[in-house]
Amino acid sequence: MADPQSVRIVLDDLRAENDALDRLVAGLAPARWHTATPAEGWTIAHQIAHLAWTDLRALLAVSDPDGFAVELGEAAGGLDTYVEDGALAGAQLPPDALLEQWRAGRARLWTELDEQPADVRFPWYGPPMSTASMATGRLMETWAHGEDIADALGVRRAPTARLRHVARIAFRARDYAFAAHRQPAPAEPIRLELTAPDGSSWIYGPLGATQRVYGPALDFCLLAVQRRHRDDTAVRAEGPDADQWLSVAQAFAGPPGKGRPPGKARPSGQQLGGADERSAGEAR
Repeated sequence: MADPQSVRIVLDDLRAENDALDRLVAGLAPARWHTATPAEGWTIAHQIAHLAWTDLRALLAVSDPDGFAVELGEAAGGLDTYVEDGALAGAQLPPDALLEQWRAGRARLWTELDEQPADVRFPWYGPPMSTASMATGRLMETWAHGEDIADALGVRRAPTARLRHVARIAFRARDYAFAAHRQPAPAEPIRLELTAPDGSSWIYGPLGATQRVYGPALDFCLLAVQRRHRDDTAVRAEGPDADQWLSVAQAFAGPPGKGRPPGKARPSGQQLGGADERSAGEAR
């Protein structure tokens, strides 16, 4: 069986995730780009602008690590503002120009990653990233912001096997998540047992671990990217460290976000098929 974290598989899945989100927004009327999303102060345009901006930051980290380090140093101490300004600037563009900017940037990043050795390390906002990890991080963020856009449009996207990348990066970021919340990492291992969209199991961690987190992969991934409060998921924990992990979990680099308040169930809108073959405009 092929390694799900091989560079080729991750890159192919990254392209598929980008294409799925592209189909969701490509048919939107210009006015719909100003629809508010669950992220406070962010419209659909802000969400796509953020992805376009971050793809270009990733491209800089991969193609010019020294240049990225200089830019990161200049932003030190104001990273939140730095990110917000990037989204705000892009959101001012006409929707068609923003869409083309996002498409061009992600294509350049994909090509650049495809040409990199698997074992090289790139600087980033958290720990350095390998080629596969950088691609996984971009997939995770594309999916997460895609959920915000889907929620804003009242669309439910069927989960896909691509979520295994989000789940894996969240599992590997466990200690980082505790550190980001200024808490010590658990001394004991935690086993993660998830039910995949096709009903199979995704399991991470040692078999003999006495503490575990378990539940639907979709719910765990929504929790780890802070798109759902833990009370609104079917994810459960056994053991005090496992329980605390569910309160601090994050699959992304940087400081912890505000998360989402409880009581925010998934919308009851039209559900797209697993291939996400229709635009949001066509789905309604």
